[in-house]
Amino acid sequence: MSANPIDWNGAAAPLTDDLIAVRRQLHRFPELSFEERETARLVADRLARLGLTCRTGFGGHGVVADIVGDAAGPTIALRADMDALPIAEETGLPFASERPGAMHACGHDAHTAMLLGAAELLVRSRSTLKGTVRLIFQSAEEINAGAKAMIREGVLEGVGEIYGLHNLPTLSAGFASVRPGPLMGSVDRIEIEIEGKGAHGAIPDQGIDPIVCASAIVMSLQSLVSRETSPFEPVVVTIGSIHGGRR
Repeated sequence: MSANPIDWNGAAAPLTDDLIAVRRQLHRFPELSFEERETARLVADRLARLGLTCRTGFGGHGVVADIVGDAAGPTIALRADMDALPIAEETGLPFASERPGAMHACGHDAHTAMLLGAAELLVRSRSTLKGTVRLIFQSAEEINAGAKAMIREGVLEGVGEIYGLHNLPTLSAGFASVRPGPLMGSVDRIEIEIEGKGAHGAIPDQGIDPIVCASAIVMSLQSLVSRETSPFEPVVVTIGSIHGGRR
């Protein structure tokens, strides 16, 4: 970057209303993981208006574009996720989801709008850049699959550093929070299948109850926090889904 400081807040202020409108548009029409076709199209269209060449369909519906500075230097990446969650919105907001059973409850609509805003500012400041900024709009973050797919297709080739962020509604506007190491929760997919033995509910001693077994496993997994990790590290273990029985 240039040695002369840039007033980024001042440069960003005129973009505020437009980016709010973009975020609300995305919020009205959320798309689930690996279904972000319209979102990706909106992103690609706006990047094209900035004169950027986009690569689409990257690891699903991911969109990638490079902003090449006027001087040589390293490549860093900025990343935002685009997918929504399978949740029915009940906020009553004028820009609430118009798609039943889908909602941007995790704020990826805001993340996408933020990176589009950053793209516009960086394009305007291209002459001050020493190197390349790669913009990565990722699909399928919520199912822990989109990043892996994009990496397999080479999205990080040549990238020396990558930066992202996540909104935090409990943090006051205008502030950012950082810390060494992990900061927010991540998702992992695990499947444990328990095979029991059927019996009438009135005589459970004649069978093997897999629901009781599954419940014991869920409770025992909490000992990972109390007995397997340092008390100085924030850790949470949440099992998101359990299925048992037929009725």
